[in-house]
Amino acid sequence: MKKIITTFVIVVILQLFPTSGDLTFNIKNCEAQWVWMSYGMGYKAVYSFTTSGDNIFAGTLYGGVWLSTNNGINWTQTGFNNWTIWSLTITGNYIFAGTNTDVYRSTNNGQSWTQTALNKLAYCIAASGNNIFAGTTDSGVYRSINYGSSWTKTALNNDAIESLAISGNFVFAATHDSGVYLSTNNGTSWMQTTLNDKRVHSIAISGDNIFAGTYFNRIYLSTNNGTSWTQIGIGLNNRLVYALAISGSNIFAGTDDSGVYLSTNNGQSFTQWNQGFTSSIPSVYSLLIMGNYIFAGTSSSVWRRPLSDIIGIKNFSTEIPERCELQQNYPNPFNSTTIIRFRIRDSRLVCIKVYNILGMEVASLINEKLNAGKYELNFDGNELTSGIYFYKMEAEDFNKIKKMVLIK
Repeated sequence: MKKIITTFVIVVILQLFPTSGDLTFNIKNCEAQWVWMSYGMGYKAVYSFTTSGDNIFAGTLYGGVWLSTNNGINWTQTGFNNWTIWSLTITGNYIFAGTNTDVYRSTNNGQSWTQTALNKLAYCIAASGNNIFAGTTDSGVYRSINYGSSWTKTALNNDAIESLAISGNFVFAATHDSGVYLSTNNGTSWMQTTLNDKRVHSIAISGDNIFAGTYFNRIYLSTNNGTSWTQIGIGLNNRLVYALAISGSNIFAGTDDSGVYLSTNNGQSFTQWNQGFTSSIPSVYSLLIMGNYIFAGTSSSVWRRPLSDIIGIKNFSTEIPERCELQQNYPNPFNSTTIIRFRIRDSRLVCIKVYNILGMEVASLINEKLNAGKYELNFDGNELTSGIYFYKMEAEDFNKIKKMVLIK
């Protein structure tokens, strides 16, 4: 009986994973990691996101504001429709939306909207408490302290503003032609930072780090509130950085016609992170990190991806291996977690999946382009039953499969 079972296992492997030599295989396509999440919304360009609790609001091209209450799986149109929404922000019970002509607000979760006193194209909006800042395309930054009932033009009043970011008492404004400005007194006065000769489209702040995404000049980093800047972002040459999002030392950049780029070293270098985008790689106009997911607002609506795609892998050595290798997991047998290590000799796309004895996929552990090095990742089998499983790795011309045993 034991011999029959063994034969059956080998037949299943041979049928599902064509072999050459010692159980190597060839996978033509790894499972996509970006997933289209626009049911109800359809194919609309998404220019902006904002969140409140479990609610995600998306501003679209000619489609107004849309709301999802289930992590982007389904979307419903709010009471604001048939408009282009360039920017969104939330403070307290107020949602603000910047359009081609005016700034609107809602006090009932988007069911209805009223026009505020600012009759300008507001390309970006940011809020901190009752301080609401709107960046316009022709007359600088406006400020409201009464939730949009009235607005005052600030001292930065003659430039096109492409992005705003607030950190404590500091307000940063990215401009079309003059780099980044800083106000330390809620817009009463502004000073031009030393990043003063670039078109800056996006700003993101994480602790003491201020990241500025430019048009075709990569990303600049300041760690001293704009007193000095360093150009970073190797790998983003000739890319327009529309959007930035940060999760720890992981920096995400949304670009023109090139999708999403990812840095796992605080922005020093980037690689494309586009597996799953269908047909053609889209422009990514907006990014949002919420819970365990990152959302991309693209020229073809909303896409979503788990943050665990990057957080679950660890580069434990930067030594360049002589060859690619998939090692045996340890411990093995295991209950209920185990570590899988692998090596790649140069930069390449790596895909690792786990299958049960019938050849059914039960987990996708990684599907990313990685630099040369030695890596390890944790596999959690808590939701699986005891039994034999197979994990397989494809890294371009390298293919390998190994067996592991889960015992509970």
